[in-house]
Amino acid sequence: MKSNDNIRSLKQILDEKKLTLVFSSESCYVESESRGVKPLLEILDSGKNTVGGIAADKVVGKAAAFLYVLLGVREIYANVISQPAIEIFEKYGIKVSYGNSVPGIINRKGDGPCPMESAVGNESSPENALILIRKRLSELSASK
Repeated sequence: MKSNDNIRSLKQILDEKKLTLVFSSESCYVESESRGVKPLLEILDSGKNTVGGIAADKVVGKAAAFLYVLLGVREIYANVISQPAIEIFEKYGIKVSYGNSVPGIINRKGDGPCPMESAVGNESSPENALILIRKRLSELSASK
């Protein structure tokens, strides 16, 4: 199967099942309805070999893009993607296609930037971004 057929089939699964994420690699397949970066962190923490994987995702911002870099994906499709995320994928040679490009991802209330986007702000290192993402998630869960 050609890589375009793979990404097309993941996109179809994403849309038909109304999922937030479909991820596939040789040793890992995940379909998720969870929002935000949590499903990506779960894949990252699973210890499975994800290098060379592909993904179809509902919304991809800069924070998620850094996580995809750490996962070693080779190709991604996003329904909505931020411009900073596109730049990260280009920098790391990850093939990207998308439905809509936006300047930045907004929070769920729609009244400001996504907290994960804010967390990684001007960060340029995926490894440092991971630390910042985990710290922000910890702060958010502590404030609930």
